[in-house]
Amino acid sequence: MAPTTRGLHHVTAIAGDPQENAEFYVETLGLRFIKKTVNHDDTYTYHFYFGDGEGTPGTNITFFPWGDRGRSGQFGAGQTKTTAYSVPSGSLDYWIDRLEAHGVDVTEPTDRFGETVIEFEDPDGITLSLVATDAPTAHPWEASPVPERHQLRGLNSVTLAVNEIEPTADVLTTGLGYEFETEEDGRHRYRATDSGSGSTVDLLETDRARGRSGIGTVHHVAYKAQDTTEQERWREHLADQNLRVTEIIDRTYFQSIYFREPGGVLFEIATTEPGFTVDQTDDELGADLALPEWLEHEREEIESHLPSFETPSRI
Repeated sequence: MAPTTRGLHHVTAIAGDPQENAEFYVETLGLRFIKKTVNHDDTYTYHFYFGDGEGTPGTNITFFPWGDRGRSGQFGAGQTKTTAYSVPSGSLDYWIDRLEAHGVDVTEPTDRFGETVIEFEDPDGITLSLVATDAPTAHPWEASPVPERHQLRGLNSVTLAVNEIEPTADVLTTGLGYEFETEEDGRHRYRATDSGSGSTVDLLETDRARGRSGIGTVHHVAYKAQDTTEQERWREHLADQNLRVTEIIDRTYFQSIYFREPGGVLFEIATTEPGFTVDQTDDELGADLALPEWLEHEREEIESHLPSFETPSRI
């Protein structure tokens, strides 16, 4: 029997200035700064994680802030168009007022598949949306500048832009176990068998050329796997679908495999364990630079190359 994902694990994007990035996601959106580490494949670049009070899988958005040395990305086919978070029903007026007070332009509320949605951009131009739902929050963050009753309640969905719907849809359904739900205004909705928060992927067809990765674009979308045993089943299953899948890679806080679907979007499947307290206590999360054991001997050199950054006061 083929494995089926329980939905979104995290979304990883590319930012510019690390300070501006962290201040927006903590001070404006009210997410907790869960982890300050480095990109394992580019150790002179930070890797930031933001999430709910415990960094629960399915609530996290992560960033590689490239700083001044990074090139700007170009949105196009094969990329994530929008990353959506759930907020409590009745909270959108609060969020419109809050975002506008922070100088963020917000769209008028619109109806999408019977849900009310607003959209806006982060400081680097990454499109975000808030969807009013009744989804529960896993772990509220007591120190958030956003009152608990209005806090973001985890990833709701991602919208992927592709030149052709069918090849990507086939990976979602045959590959990842999603089911086609409905179509509205050219938007094709797919839902994981676990229909909770973060279970939805939307596909939009675009005539744009392939996008260019860089500041202001999403790098990859990650889906949940329970453990490495399930990941091995995923590797075999996806290989049977003629997809090129990496070996399991240790990302300290989870184990990962990666593959690129035919439409160009980079997908990851990540385990839900061991989690962010594997190297820091809950009280320490986000406070200091966390490095995997195999990079500890390079700490001094790595820190000397990282850009200036002041950890948010709310951690």
